[in-house]
Amino acid sequence: MAYQVKAADREWADGIYKKLNSKLKAECARMGDWIPYIPKDGRYHDLETPEKIFWWTNGFWPGMLWQMYNASKDEVFRGTAEAVIKRFDRALEMYEGLHHDLGFMWLHTAVADYRLTGNKDSRRRGLHAANLLAGRYNPAGRFIRAWNGDRTGWIIIDCMMNIPLLYWASRETDDPRFKMIAQNHAHTTNDILVRADGSCNHIAILSPETGECLELPGGQGYASGSSWTRGQAWGLYGFVLSYLHTLDKKYLDTSKKIAHYFIANSAKNEWLPLVDFRAPAEPVKYDSTSAMIGACGLLELADQTGEFEAPLYYDAAIKLLRTCEKNFADWNTETDGIMGKGTGSYHGGPADTEVPIIYGDYFFTEAILRILGKNFLIW
Repeated sequence: MAYQVKAADREWADGIYKKLNSKLKAECARMGDWIPYIPKDGRYHDLETPEKIFWWTNGFWPGMLWQMYNASKDEVFRGTAEAVIKRFDRALEMYEGLHHDLGFMWLHTAVADYRLTGNKDSRRRGLHAANLLAGRYNPAGRFIRAWNGDRTGWIIIDCMMNIPLLYWASRETDDPRFKMIAQNHAHTTNDILVRADGSCNHIAILSPETGECLELPGGQGYASGSSWTRGQAWGLYGFVLSYLHTLDKKYLDTSKKIAHYFIANSAKNEWLPLVDFRAPAEPVKYDSTSAMIGACGLLELADQTGEFEAPLYYDAAIKLLRTCEKNFADWNTETDGIMGKGTGSYHGGPADTEVPIIYGDYFFTEAILRILGKNFLIW
């Protein structure tokens, strides 16, 4: 850890860690091998249909458990995470429902298992997923395509968080092809989705034959040209991770640029995270997941920069975490979900608007463990 954690922040984070431990153990006891997403009436439910095994968020619950197992060595967390990994084999077997989010799904399950326990079966799972992700690469356009169906030329800012699976596979197999694909995709994302002011587009539609940018849809934000806050967080964290894995300074500079935009807009709203930084003033819509992801990215950025820059990123991360915990967290062990006010998309319905969402809890947990020096690099 390159930055200095303030004593008051460490004390606060230690208290949160104790609450996390109690809450997550209670959830483990209730769920067994269930894979949660958004609680309904205060309780998690398992996947609604067999096809939901492909859902992009399914890795975050076991990822949270592996982080807690690494911090505590409590076998409750390991056993629950391992049960989910076995269920995930069905997704690899069925295959056709998988898309670009293979990193979110297998870094937090199989690769985390392999890193912490040496499980060779999980190493094979992770390499299988990495090969599937590499297979989505378009060499003409130098990008990894998003989603399936008729979206052959689509790229999204989120995928910056999936390509660490390829960096891992490249090191694990001593094969540079995986890293080359990841870097080519990162370069294309930087050139097309990151704007000059540090804001990001969510989606670009490229020609699958040439890579020419044809359209910039609004995606999960307010509209085309707006600034979907979670997309900014994906870019902030994703580019500093690519710097970590490659030491290409261009990625670090891009992460800083996005971070400065993210910090300025977060401070403007007193560190309460909006769904879109450029949405109309009314109605006010919050998305705590963007703050949790952004906080993790800022802490990593603090770790990758020098003593003069690191405090800016560290202080912003702490403000986001403390503000959201104070205003949105639920520590009742009888209810499921921790970080409230998460929103899937600006124009989404009530089911995923200002509710606890599993990846908000994951990134909150990662951030708290980072502050305490108890995390491991799941990316």
